Amino acid sequence: MNSVRRPYRRGLLWLSGCALALGTAAPALAQNDQMSAIATPAQPGAIELGTGKLPGATAPEAWHSQYGSVFTRNVTVATLTPFLPDPAKATGTAVIVAPGGGFRTLSMQNEGWDVARALAAKGVAAFVLKYRLNPTPQDLATFARPASGPPMPRPSADAMMAGLEPQIADARAAFALVRKRSAEWHVDPARIGMVGFSAGAMLTMATTMRGQDAKPAFIGDIYGPVGAMTVPADAPPIFVALAADDPLFGNGGFGLIDSWRAAKRPVEFHLFEQGGHGFGMYPKTTTSTGWFEEFARWMAMHGWLKPAQ
Repeated sequence: MNSVRRPYRRGLLWLSGCALALGTAAPALAQNDQMSAIATPAQPGAIELGTGKLPGATAPEAWHSQYGSVFTRNVTVATLTPFLPDPAKATGTAVIVAPGGGFRTLSMQNEGWDVARALAAKGVAAFVLKYRLNPTPQDLATFARPASGPPMPRPSADAMMAGLEPQIADARAAFALVRKRSAEWHVDPARIGMVGFSAGAMLTMATTMRGQDAKPAFIGDIYGPVGAMTVPADAPPIFVALAADDPLFGNGGFGLIDSWRAAKRPVEFHLFEQGGHGFGMYPKTTTSTGWFEEFARWMAMHGWLKPAQ
């Protein structure tokens, strides 16, 4: 295993282990926490991205419900699903939405479709990225079995991002597709951002740093890694939302914020007192529920919620 793949494996093993220990999405909800297999839901408008089937994957894509929401795993073929605004309200801004799930599953409803619908209601063209995942046991009961063994040491932010080649390829293809069909979808090619949740936030950061031609105009890191990293001089504006009681990222410092500020790039950081990990669009009594409206205000401040002049 070469030096690039070693940190990649450490990062994914750590995040996957944490996801299993917490429950796949860990939204800090007590009800409906059991995984139940469901039929593959309709995904109207989903477009295959053409990045190929994940090498070596044999288990079929599977779906389950948990926490009153919908998840998928064993994704081997990446897709992008558009959620377009009313043309009368379209701002020309677009956002690629990357759900989380430890690269073992995707929280498609809470961190995907519901986010995209909320963005579309603001006049933003939203596109849910169903990116390829690491293989998991085909049997749901085996997959749901709690992790065992001692916790792994937390890897650096750069180590977490290193080697996400299939997922970065999926994200790059998503940006390319939106730009190719920008006229049809009433999108300004220069105003395409990306927002990700947990592992999806890691992918958002990796796409920003290593995605070559993707070049998001702005990014959102929602309860993703917030460790220090090297920030390029042309890094996009970033919005970060995290709960102080997040068991994954709430206690490791906030070097990402310092890194962005040191690079003199725009950064907004919301640290909510409570919310845990995986709050997404779940209606909770904590102030973390307000993250989306804060994100929308931030977008409005930058002029992305009105048509470009």
